[in-house]
Amino acid sequence: MKPENLIFSRPDKSIYKSGDKLIKLFEASYSKADILNEALNHARVEETDLNVPKIRSIEVVDGKWAIILDYIEGETLQSLMNKNPEKQDEYLNLFIDLQRTVLSKKVPMLNKLKDKMNSKISAADLDATTRYELHTRLDSMPKHKNLCHGDFNPTNIIITKEGTPYIIDWSHATQGNASADVARSYLLFYLAGEEKLAQKYLKLYCQKSDTAIQYVQRWIPIVAASRLTKANENEVEFLRNWIDVVDYE
Repeated sequence: MKPENLIFSRPDKSIYKSGDKLIKLFEASYSKADILNEALNHARVEETDLNVPKIRSIEVVDGKWAIILDYIEGETLQSLMNKNPEKQDEYLNLFIDLQRTVLSKKVPMLNKLKDKMNSKISAADLDATTRYELHTRLDSMPKHKNLCHGDFNPTNIIITKEGTPYIIDWSHATQGNASADVARSYLLFYLAGEEKLAQKYLKLYCQKSDTAIQYVQRWIPIVAASRLTKANENEVEFLRNWIDVVDYE
């Protein structure tokens, strides 16, 4: 792949543009099973009427596995929010409306959110008592089958020049309780340093969906614990502060 075509890079993957294609190139150390599962998740979401880039192929490029998708020309919602702070309310409403649309869908072949979270909590660096409390709380939460994105934040929404929103990065998609996905978005705003926006988001989402804020808050310790396994050093203390289950009882 040509360096000048690089859009984004992490230690384990790189994103390139090649004509009208987007190439998501994974490092050799990346699990083949995880790559194929990500592609399968994406393909299953494609079967809904949501605007998502279409997968064209799964290939080996330069000796590495790659997922080839349609390239969506546009700007992320995060970029638009940064450039136009006076339109924050307009963009936040759009963000919430898109999320509610996603959460209204059913994709029955996806993995279950509760199974994934139970596994993450078991693997988290937490004492046995805290893990037990989190597992117990998770088990008590209502079992739903909504399409959950798993990383719904403004960087994963691309707005075309025509104003059409596309939702990208379905690697964490599951089926489960919508409020768990809302709690995750809330934490993602916080992790991005947007505390006031996080509070505004949660209040507006709950107003629009007629959901009790307290109900979403019950998910926050569970979601925070499930993220611990992939958190960087700067995030760990913040997430641990949200895992005090007793505070939410």
